Amino acid sequence: MLQEGDKVLLIDMRGKGYLLTVEKKEFHTDLGIINLEELLEKDYGEKITSHKGEEFLILRPSIIDYIEKMKRGPQIVHPKDAGIIVAYAGISPGDTIVEAGVGSGALTIFLANIVGPTGRVISYEIREDFAKIAERNIRWVGFDDRVTIKLKNIYEGIDEENVDHIVLDLPQPENVLPHAVKALKPGGYFVAYTPCMNQVHRFYIALQEYRKHFYRPRTVEVLVREQEVKKDCMRPKTRMLAHTGYITFLRKL
Repeated sequence: MLQEGDKVLLIDMRGKGYLLTVEKKEFHTDLGIINLEELLEKDYGEKITSHKGEEFLILRPSIIDYIEKMKRGPQIVHPKDAGIIVAYAGISPGDTIVEAGVGSGALTIFLANIVGPTGRVISYEIREDFAKIAERNIRWVGFDDRVTIKLKNIYEGIDEENVDHIVLDLPQPENVLPHAVKALKPGGYFVAYTPCMNQVHRFYIALQEYRKHFYRPRTVEVLVREQEVKKDCMRPKTRMLAHTGYITFLRKL
């Protein structure tokens, strides 16, 4: 059974979702008022009814639900890109990750979900307003026990040593290479997310000076196209989620 303080995703008959906290209050929608206290008598997978008789499905929120519903500030790293960062870098429970360019905290939350309660994400951010947005989102998800945000310019250095991975969403990731040489474990990944091709090219030029410290650099991008499925036909949807950024991976020697 659900308990007070639990998070739920309520889905209405139109497929619209509402990410809410189980508490003693009312939630108002155009389909009626929902007494959230009634959720204490429910569990995930069941339904709750508004005062107008409209049904809402009760689901456990996924990490993508949190990211889609959280407060936004700057542009986020899209889940399609966050997913391939985790997969290609082999990020695992218990890992320690240094991140920079926290923004609204979407990638931070994604990484914190993977490393789990035994891991750590240390995020560097130079803008206090972005850091406050990210901290609020991280607390809302419940990951403040595994994330630390530092108001510091990572271009000036990394405090941590022997970290498993470094993940950057910065305009000049090459400026972090000399610090990564000292901070990364052997075998750890250096990951740089950059939206523009000229940034990738500039990074590869700068990398030449550090080739003895890293190997197998590669850069990828992820394109997502959903399919439209009907009774007698299946075809790609007209719109697709195409380029959002280039992701460059290096491994520390």
